[in-house]
Amino acid sequence: MAKKVKSPRKLWTKEEVKKLKHLFKNRSTKQVADELGRSQKSVQGKATKLGLKKDKGYLKRIGKA
Repeated sequence: MAKKVKSPRKLWTKEEVKKLKHLFKNRSTKQVADELGRSQKSVQGKATKLGLKKDKGYLKRIGKA
């Protein structure tokens, strides 16, 4: 079985973190990932590390609250 090749880790810049904090609460993780040029997994992981949560109003709009 072939080994999975990992891509090199891309460190988060201060500007990316600032943008993540601004966008994450009111947009889908996919939208934020596309905007930042990162994977959804990367965005979700960083948001979790930073303690970011989706806004209650956003969750209600998408039917998850």
